[in-house]
Amino acid sequence: MNAKVKGYVLAAVAAATYGMNPLFALPLYKEGMDPDSVLFFRYLFAIPILGAMIRARGRNFRLQRREILPLMAMGLLVSVSSLTLFLSYNYMDAGIASTLLFIYPVMVAVIMALGFRERLTFQGVFCILMSLCGIALLYRGGDGSTLSLTGTILVMVSALSYAIYIVGVNRSFLKDMATLKLTFYVLVFGLLLFLVRVDFGQSLHGVDRWYLWGNLVALAVFPTAISFLCTTSAVKYIGSTPTAILGALEPVTAVFFGVAVFGERLSPRLVAGIVLIVLAVTLLVAGSDLTTYLVRFRKLFPRLPLRKKGPRQAG
Repeated sequence: MNAKVKGYVLAAVAAATYGMNPLFALPLYKEGMDPDSVLFFRYLFAIPILGAMIRARGRNFRLQRREILPLMAMGLLVSVSSLTLFLSYNYMDAGIASTLLFIYPVMVAVIMALGFRERLTFQGVFCILMSLCGIALLYRGGDGSTLSLTGTILVMVSALSYAIYIVGVNRSFLKDMATLKLTFYVLVFGLLLFLVRVDFGQSLHGVDRWYLWGNLVALAVFPTAISFLCTTSAVKYIGSTPTAILGALEPVTAVFFGVAVFGERLSPRLVAGIVLIVLAVTLLVAGSDLTTYLVRFRKLFPRLPLRKKGPRQAG
């Protein structure tokens, strides 16, 4: 397997594993666990896994004093994003929530345009409008019923928090920090939010069946450690743009598990909304590289030379 193929496989695995959040979280909700407890254990179990990865690569855990406050801010943003997404599962189907969350690249583009005067192209505006149309289709079902306003707001807060996190990391000196180390401390500081929300363990809800503990471990391993590790490796092999494009598998995976495992309803209108959002974000992330990819694809099918016509025969 060459490096490019390996990169695409890793990017696909990263996106698909992140889409497994509802698969492991919803059974825990059914058994009476609340989002704060689920996320507390998810972060708690993921931290030593990432710590082991750092040690395996021979890295250190030292921090400079100036890095502590920014890391605390990034940890708070990520934990708020996780919390609001997991809370939204109580108000809407997990597949729909995961699809709505996928508009965060659009929010990144808007933040960069408004806050950092980054030029927003016609294609960018078109993609933003397309994603809004997709959200409108998701928000109102074919029977006239609408999604929960509370759930929708929670997902929007989740997407916005994550978008601010991405901009904050890329626009600060934290961008020079090793990715593993950055994520490790983001989870450490993010865990503090859930520690407070569970009253330092007083209101923490556990589970009494071994296979449910397996769900908690799986949340730490698949959507957290494996997804993160595969994303980092995929960027190394194929770059950030193709990796981000393959991120469209995240909501697709979540919708698949929602329908196949939890019996969530999928109407043609919802399918259209999902397709619009995924397509809008894919076009936005691809940016100018999209033309390059299309040209390369076109070159695979060269035009055949036109056959010259012979002189017209005399009648």
